[in-house]
Amino acid sequence: MAEDHHGSSRHMSASQKELGDEDARVVRVGDAERTNERLEFAGNAVRTAKYSPLTFLPRNLFEQFHRLAYVYFLVIAVLNQLPQLAVFGRGASVMPLAFVLIVTAVKDAYEDWRRHRSDRAENSRLAAVLSPGAGGGEFAPTEWNRVRVGDVVRVASDESLPADMVLLATSDPTGVAYVQTLNLDGESNLKTRYAKQETLTTPPEQLAGAAVIRCERPNRNIYGFTANLELEGGESRRIPLGPSNIVLRGCELKNTAWAVGVVVYAGRETKAMLNNAGAPSKRSRLETQMNRETLFLSAILVALCSVVAALSGVWLRNHEHDLELAQFFHKKDYVSDDGNGNYNYYGIAAQIVFAFLMAVIVFQIMIPISLYISMELVRLGQAYFMIRDTNLYDASSDTRFQCRSLNINEDLGQVRCVFSDKTGTLTQNKMEFRCASIEGVDYSDIARQQPVGEGDRIWVPKKMPVSVDREIVELLRNGGETEQGRHAREFFLALATCNTIVPLILDGPDPKRKIIDYQGESPDEQALVSAAAAYGFVLVERTSGHIVIDVLGEKQRFDVLGLHEFDSDRKRMSVIIGCPDKTVKLFVKGADNSMFGVIDKTMNPDVVRATEKHLHAYSSLGLRTLVIGMRELSQEEFQEWQMAYEKASTALLGRGGLLRGVAANIERNLRLLGASGIEDKLQDGVPEAIEKLRQAGIKVWVLTGDKQETAISIGFSCKLLTREMTQIVINSNSRDSCRKSLDDAISMVNKLRSLSTDSQARVPLALVIDGNSLVYIFDTDHEDKLFEVAIACDVVLCCRVAPLQKAGIVDLIKKRTSDMTLAIGDGANDVSMIQMADVGIGISGQEGRQAVMASDFAMGQFRFLVPLLLVHGHWNYQRMGYMILYNFYRNATFVFVLFWYVLHTGFTLTTAITEWSSVLYSVIYTAVPTIVVAILDKDLGRRTLLKYPQLYGAGQREESYNLRLFIFFMIDSIWQSLAVFFIPYLAYRKSTIDSASLGDLWTLAVVILVNIHLAMDVIRWNWITHAAIWGSIVATLICVMVIDSIPILPGFWAIYKVMGTGLFWALLLAVIVVGMVPHFVAKAIREHFLPNDIQIAREMEKSQDSHDVTHPEVQMNTMARA
Repeated sequence: MAEDHHGSSRHMSASQKELGDEDARVVRVGDAERTNERLEFAGNAVRTAKYSPLTFLPRNLFEQFHRLAYVYFLVIAVLNQLPQLAVFGRGASVMPLAFVLIVTAVKDAYEDWRRHRSDRAENSRLAAVLSPGAGGGEFAPTEWNRVRVGDVVRVASDESLPADMVLLATSDPTGVAYVQTLNLDGESNLKTRYAKQETLTTPPEQLAGAAVIRCERPNRNIYGFTANLELEGGESRRIPLGPSNIVLRGCELKNTAWAVGVVVYAGRETKAMLNNAGAPSKRSRLETQMNRETLFLSAILVALCSVVAALSGVWLRNHEHDLELAQFFHKKDYVSDDGNGNYNYYGIAAQIVFAFLMAVIVFQIMIPISLYISMELVRLGQAYFMIRDTNLYDASSDTRFQCRSLNINEDLGQVRCVFSDKTGTLTQNKMEFRCASIEGVDYSDIARQQPVGEGDRIWVPKKMPVSVDREIVELLRNGGETEQGRHAREFFLALATCNTIVPLILDGPDPKRKIIDYQGESPDEQALVSAAAAYGFVLVERTSGHIVIDVLGEKQRFDVLGLHEFDSDRKRMSVIIGCPDKTVKLFVKGADNSMFGVIDKTMNPDVVRATEKHLHAYSSLGLRTLVIGMRELSQEEFQEWQMAYEKASTALLGRGGLLRGVAANIERNLRLLGASGIEDKLQDGVPEAIEKLRQAGIKVWVLTGDKQETAISIGFSCKLLTREMTQIVINSNSRDSCRKSLDDAISMVNKLRSLSTDSQARVPLALVIDGNSLVYIFDTDHEDKLFEVAIACDVVLCCRVAPLQKAGIVDLIKKRTSDMTLAIGDGANDVSMIQMADVGIGISGQEGRQAVMASDFAMGQFRFLVPLLLVHGHWNYQRMGYMILYNFYRNATFVFVLFWYVLHTGFTLTTAITEWSSVLYSVIYTAVPTIVVAILDKDLGRRTLLKYPQLYGAGQREESYNLRLFIFFMIDSIWQSLAVFFIPYLAYRKSTIDSASLGDLWTLAVVILVNIHLAMDVIRWNWITHAAIWGSIVATLICVMVIDSIPILPGFWAIYKVMGTGLFWALLLAVIVVGMVPHFVAKAIREHFLPNDIQIAREMEKSQDSHDVTHPEVQMNTMARA
């Protein structure tokens, strides 16, 4: 899991040079004035709010107008303000855009107000800061926002740290402090941090002015820190500082009475704030595809406006001599003194341009502005139901589903490739020690294993699911003088010493027994230390300089002389221990491929061969394996290492690379002690979930850092791999062999394709590839060959992959296909993969919350992926696709009615429908039903969608939103607009009805028609849907009556003149019948003669609901991807 955080400085030649003031941050301990006098560092006030009262309006508007549709409507509103183009009243033309902008601004303002409130509460918290010049070392309460770099701060137990601080002293005499980083990276386990012995015994007030820290500039790496502490005075000394000496803002001090530190980074420069950027923004594929239809609508809009403008020019040319007295042109200005000027007339060419622009204003709602707000509200409603779904609730960890990104809900319904981590995602990441190989002897016989008997044990680990091997117990207790017994003791001593576990002693119900809670960052280490404790090697105390181990009932102190922590380059960790018998021993543990390179195989070749055999057997059982080795160091070797280590650890530049070199130099010629096998059990329901996903046409790729045998074994146990599959294994150690393996794989794929022409009888393929091969493939531009093989396989299993390789594999598929990708993981090493995929899901697991914080959605178990995709994903995609198409249809119908009217009024762009009805049409008259249906409607029930995973293919094939459906909706809108316009027009053509009355009839007819169209497509009715659809029709009628009741508006009392006649209601009925007939007929033909999978399943649901009988499973239609 650990990653290299010093790679950028690995090859720098100036590694050993001391950084000058211009390259490093110089912090004078306890002297904030001198620290900040030359270069003012950031204060400790934090600000997460985006706006201030002065910047809110301009900045918020700037952000909103990033949407091109808003710019479009702004241009329309500006054009309408010009006297020559004024079609609507100036207020009415601005109303739709203003409404959308105000609603969004209010939402943003409320969210930012909450951030401001949180910032004020955070900045006004109190910290104890050492008063400058205080002789007695007085700490005064100071608000966090007044803390500065260089201040010495005292923190009490359970308090949060106000800034990033280097520890100077703690309440523990050895300088140990325990911190919880839950707020920083989500990990609840305690971490150990240390104050240096040189500052531990010196009072803080004496250090003030006498100590200087040179540290690296602020960066977001929370796992790294490089600095030196220089003590001035009689003997100038330079002491190295690293990640174990710094405590970060956001952490809490635990199990430590107090700690004193000096602030090195404050406010926005703290690592917590630098990491507060959030995940990259993603856009849903449906929203991207929507741009295509928006362009089509724009083309239709331009075409309509061009037709109107051209016909207007023809009309003007034909009536050129009649324009002097024409009502709308009034060419001659008879009011002026000379009577010869033109009035409101600019010539035919200018009038054609004006007509075009006025047509754009009149037909503006062809592009639905309300659609964007509707989509946000619908996604909010969908997220609410996903969060409240009890089927996505993990009771074991009390974790609800989290919807961290509202932009891509509908993408969950179109996934074709799932990229999954193994450890903690498919497995529980709760490690249990199962077996060991010690000095070439295999201790994995389950028959000999028994639960640990407490007996007279003084120390009892809190969580110890370890079954001990009777033979090893006997060997440890009674065979201490034999060679095998000594090896066994050294093996378990290595497990107890070679780790960074912190033992916390707790009081239990029995005062004679002490409970030990092993806190650590790695579940593997916790399992190994618990195993050592079960066999009698109990780690009971850890300080900065020594550890205490209860060895078979006898407490022994071991000095920790040196520690090289695990990193992803070495893939091992080592510790140098000073033993009670005055010997110095080096214990090393790590991955087998890393360890066998540093083990002296000539020392005992039989043991090495036997251990390799046992490792292969353990891996084949799906166990995680580690190899343990040791070497006894002479005093000369130890002193040589100590000098090299001090030199490397005090370098500010390239310290990581130098320390790796020192570690590699000492970690060699090891004697092999043995190997361990740890079981990481599968999560509940993983095999069934993977089978469901496969049936849904989703390919599952597993990307893991484990060795090949372990990954393959887990693959079989979770039904990812089956015995019927032909495995293609690419496991190369050179570029040439990798290229040859790829060519052979392509040949095999082509051969199997030619042998099996029937897709049903096709031989399933599985690709197994390791990280080394991927390095060669990505370095030599063989990605296309890998893609060709991978895309032909049903399953891809990648082993020994690094975090960036995971992201590279996801990118390989994203770049070369249109497939929707989903990545799911639980650890920090999965973050790059999660952010690279179209949809990223974090598992709230044992490895902290880095994956969750970088994800779009978060949940507790892998198996929840099935209801999330097959149920919610299907619903979200189907509803959102229909809602977008319906919005396009609804507005187009209204625009076409306006267009037919313009053609019958001399192309003057006057409207019979009032300007307020035009404005309110897509905001009030028809908006609510669309949103309600898109949140609540369900084309199929949960049980059906889970029973037939093949139904998920509808989203993959884009059946709910495509160009063909868009064209059908547009044809429907043209037909319905013809019915709405011409039926009343023909009925009233010879009458004396005024245009306002006719306009009200058209308004009501359009609203009723589009709502009945929606009602006809609703599948599951409830009282909210009824209220929304029929309530909108009633609301429209009320609004029209209110508008016509206002004397100052045109069309006063118009609706009341026609409502009282029977013809009015007869025409409404005729419009509805004639308008809906084609839609009804097409729907009946499609569902009864050309049904798709969804409609077949819906009929099955109806049959089951009405007869309550069990139907046999029906084979769903499947379509192979082109």
